[in-house]
Amino acid sequence: MAVNSKKVAVYVLVVFVLYVIITDPKGAAGYVEIGFEGISDAAKAIGDFMTWIADGGGS
Repeated sequence: MAVNSKKVAVYVLVVFVLYVIITDPKGAAGYVEIGFEGISDAAKAIGDFMTWIADGGGS
């Protein structure tokens, strides 16, 4: 039953994303840009953390 729920959730998400892209392409581009900025910020934060650890963790 859980597998079917996951499939339904994925299909609903895909339909929603397609609906947003078709009805508001400029808005969808903005959402993608926001998403990539978030991923970029997270990667930078992880890199900063790893650098901090490599430098001795502040000791």
